[in-house]
Amino acid sequence: MMVMATQYELTGRTRQKARTRAAMLDAARSLLAEGITPTVEQAAERAGVSRTTAYRYFANQRDLLMAGYPELDQTSLLGPDAPADALARLDLVTASLTRQLLAHEPELRAMLLLSLRTPAPDESELPLRRGRAIGWIEDALAPLKGRLAPAERRRLALAIRATVGIEPFVWLTDVGGLQREDAVELMRSSARTLLRAALDEA
Repeated sequence: MMVMATQYELTGRTRQKARTRAAMLDAARSLLAEGITPTVEQAAERAGVSRTTAYRYFANQRDLLMAGYPELDQTSLLGPDAPADALARLDLVTASLTRQLLAHEPELRAMLLLSLRTPAPDESELPLRRGRAIGWIEDALAPLKGRLAPAERRRLALAIRATVGIEPFVWLTDVGGLQREDAVELMRSSARTLLRAALDEA
């Protein structure tokens, strides 16, 4: 779900306002890439925008994050015309997940690093690590309800998530030495293999 432009942005000097909005979002992303979950004030300061002006674009921190990462509020990555076949659905979901990964790699790496600290940070500091991907994968596997028990579907979703995400991506690129595109294809191939193996066992 995309966060819509405010009424303020739709009237007068719209190009300048679009540039200001983009600067705010770029600032928010750069702060996330540094391991900081930005407030509206922090993004405004980084972007060189006054606090009063900033709040005309984003009423609160959630609006700011949602504008930069609209997928945060999605319960499904499948459109209304999603296929009925589980493998086709999974391909769509892993394609979307890996596009997000490549688009937001610096921010996701920072969130991963932050999540490994001791003591663990508060959940509010990790807006990009809320377990949403598991729900998206379970949604892709919904056609298997008649073939796999709930516990088996959950286990399969977790196994697939373990192969597709920032954690395996970091290992494949930094340790395994793969190019980013090759790492993405390997993750998606592994997800398909896990699903096919589960279906064969069923």
